[in-house]
Amino acid sequence: MNAPRSTTKLAIVGAGAVGSTLAYAALARGAARTVALMDVNRAKVDAEVLDLRHGGMFIPQAEIVGSDDVEVCRGADVVVVTAGAKQQPGQSRLDLAEATVNLTRTILPGLVEAAPDAVFIMVTNPVDVVTYAAQKVSGLPPERVFGSGTVLDSSRLRAALAEHCGVAVRNVHAYIAGEHGDSEIVLWSSATIGGVPVMDWKALDGRPVLDAAARERIATDVVESAYRVISGKGATNYAVGLAATRIIEAVLKDEHSIMPVSSRLDGFHGITDVCLSVPALVDRRGVTETIDVPLSDDEVAGLRKSAEAMREVQRRLGL
Repeated sequence: MNAPRSTTKLAIVGAGAVGSTLAYAALARGAARTVALMDVNRAKVDAEVLDLRHGGMFIPQAEIVGSDDVEVCRGADVVVVTAGAKQQPGQSRLDLAEATVNLTRTILPGLVEAAPDAVFIMVTNPVDVVTYAAQKVSGLPPERVFGSGTVLDSSRLRAALAEHCGVAVRNVHAYIAGEHGDSEIVLWSSATIGGVPVMDWKALDGRPVLDAAARERIATDVVESAYRVISGKGATNYAVGLAATRIIEAVLKDEHSIMPVSSRLDGFHGITDVCLSVPALVDRRGVTETIDVPLSDDEVAGLRKSAEAMREVQRRLGL
């Protein structure tokens, strides 16, 4: 294992709700020694940096910088892109695709020039299509450009399962896979609670806890939860900030963690040339390999359906 660098730099592109919350979460967790925030709105980015600096005595030691100039990202180890069109109430993630992909085409070359050795993590929705575009535009090896994918969705799933089954969330191991969006699926076949397959989990009186109706209700709740947050407050920011920070830590600390990030699939159960989330190994190199977890025939079919939905958007955008 390569030893992590003693000094690390994280660059965050976009100082909106997600970008600024991500900066806050990364600083609070001590994820990087330097956090650089970049946004075209100079007044906004200056204000965010000032606000973050005012809390400096309460967090691990870190330098906080910001600018509307790409030079602020120079030499970053990890670049996280959160900039993009804002998702409106009732609007699907795929409706955002065209404007956001065009923005990605515009900003990414300058970021790659400023941080040629960085791992790039795309957070902007629709994250799978944006990640595919970023890989094409950047010219970097695909393993160094990946998306936050369904890491947040999987956290939502684990929280729902923990509550339903009456256990601590840390004892639940389960993944959402496929698109980060409406066609995502739950990988029930590999889900466990304390090492027990979720399908076999029983209540104290011996009754199965997760029947088909309960599983369908939980899966639907996970898919729709983001829309409920957006409807109520205009954006999701806290949980995605924490999820992205966790991915950043896996890279900077060379953790070899398994996470359902969005990466380029090449022959995964017949799926090729599309970015989707499946459990994958994340370390200092980026996404190094996908994990062949057990899948049912229905889950494979769901992944292929999700892949076709992404390909249709890619074709529409000329990718």
